[in-house]
Amino acid sequence: MNRRLALAQLASLSALPLWSQAQDQKKIVLGQSAPLSGPAAQLGLQMQAGARLYFDGVNASGGIGGLPVELRTLDDGYEPERCKANTEKLIASNVFALFGYVGTPTSLAALPLVQQAKIPFFAPLTGAEALRDPASPWVFHLRASYNDETALIVRQLTQLGLSKIAVFHQEDAYGKAGLDGVVRALTQRKLAVHATASVQRNSVDVAEAARKLAAAQPEAVVLVSAYKSCAAFIREARRAGYSGQFFNVSFVGTQALLDELGKEANGIVVSQVMPYPFGVASGVVAEYQAAAQKAGGSHVLNYTAMEGFLAAKVLSEGLRRINGKGSREALVSALEGLQNYNAGGFPVKFGPGRHVASNFVELSMLTGDGKVKR
Repeated sequence: MNRRLALAQLASLSALPLWSQAQDQKKIVLGQSAPLSGPAAQLGLQMQAGARLYFDGVNASGGIGGLPVELRTLDDGYEPERCKANTEKLIASNVFALFGYVGTPTSLAALPLVQQAKIPFFAPLTGAEALRDPASPWVFHLRASYNDETALIVRQLTQLGLSKIAVFHQEDAYGKAGLDGVVRALTQRKLAVHATASVQRNSVDVAEAARKLAAAQPEAVVLVSAYKSCAAFIREARRAGYSGQFFNVSFVGTQALLDELGKEANGIVVSQVMPYPFGVASGVVAEYQAAAQKAGGSHVLNYTAMEGFLAAKVLSEGLRRINGKGSREALVSALEGLQNYNAGGFPVKFGPGRHVASNFVELSMLTGDGKVKR
């Protein structure tokens, strides 16, 4: 079938009853495109694993409106064109909503299809302003923005008396979003970025970038890329003689970065937009830990899976509030009704015209023994 015709037909389905839009009317089917292979695979696998922990618990308790939730995930390798093709497939199979996409360039590739099909697009793992402004009536963000993250990083660095701040960034929409955030925060303090260097998406060819920034001798480097390229850059920069501080935004994948660097992770800072998933906990974190333990100990606690778990919990609350009746528009209205919803210590503040739930950000530090300190 012609893609344009197929999407036009699917758009007309938005007025049908909720569960009739699922391919299998005995399930609530959600679609996800995420990297399950390639250099960013751990981000997709962890996001998916956290979401499934929550949905498995929902299903074990009878589902939502008596129906189980199925998360249908397609691998995009963190490549926009593959994500676009995956999104077309998911929409064509009549999933009710899109959930937990991973990455800025991939989510941006899906956005026109979301708009055309009028399908809810919930909790993409990205903080890019390009997905938030202009706002879409179909897109809901659970996490804070990269502007929020970089503002906190720059504030921390300048409070320490540091002003020579460089940026190592991915050469795409994600990297640009992080770089713009640093520039914005520095400009507010009448400062400029000391130096920049970049890397291609899904590449670890960072030697030239590391030499360039090491030669500029910044006091700190803000990294805006995925875990493999960031780990490679940190190693190369240190090899080139750089001894300053490294700060990463949350999308780096904290656990994946720890795994890549091992003892070399000591002292690296990562901004976080999700609750601390370790230690003695309460609320949604305790729920996450209990679900992970119930899974048999194979699940390693981490921030990205915590985000998947929390996103699944909030979306499930929206689905419960439409009581198994209504359309995709009804889900949008239900989510907008979560104006003062406490997801277990994580306040959610959606509303009409407000599709960003939180601006929570804090800093964490990695240790050489594989731990994360707040």
